[in-house]
Amino acid sequence: MPAKQRFVLDTTAFTDNQLREMLGEGDLNRSVDAMLDLIARSRIKLNISCHMPPVTYKEFTDYMTRYECPPETLIKAETWIVKKTPNRYDTQIPSQIFYEYVHDIRERMNKGLRISETMLWEAGIQSIIMASRDVKKTEIESRVLGKAIKDLRKKYRSALRKGTLDSAPDLDVLLLAKELGAGVVAADDGIRVWAERLGLRFLNASSFPKMLKEYLKYYE
Repeated sequence: MPAKQRFVLDTTAFTDNQLREMLGEGDLNRSVDAMLDLIARSRIKLNISCHMPPVTYKEFTDYMTRYECPPETLIKAETWIVKKTPNRYDTQIPSQIFYEYVHDIRERMNKGLRISETMLWEAGIQSIIMASRDVKKTEIESRVLGKAIKDLRKKYRSALRKGTLDSAPDLDVLLLAKELGAGVVAADDGIRVWAERLGLRFLNASSFPKMLKEYLKYYE
């Protein structure tokens, strides 16, 4: 039996669009089913185990339920994915990592504030100009304020969330990987960045099935 390898999977390890095209010809349920088959074969033949924190597993199964995932696929997931809560009290994280994370969040908050201020000024000026031309209030709200709110949400979300950890499932994935000495599989830039800072092995979601197939090719 080969030496045991462990991987902790984020929800995006199953739901990534590139993975969907590669394994399921665009169909999410087919892609997830094919991925679970690979995980099962790798567990039995290669001693590779795939883990998820319970909060991440729930996020994954809730997502799949919304897409009307067949019951047999969910049974495969329940069978072959190991659910484990990370030990949040004893897992050691360097204080430098915590410092870097707080600094990163502070920079993002400042960037989000600057974006909000800029767009507020622009929307205000456009509204004043249009009002001076006797444009109706409803038209100003539709053409200026509605668009400004939509653009602000998009830019603000990108500034604060892209490339960082922004949810409990993301953090649990990293903590569990740290605890188990496992690799991390995801298609999330934030998880990738902080996995690398923690010195964890990281595999992109689209690369993981290719690796498993390569391993299995030499075993089978």
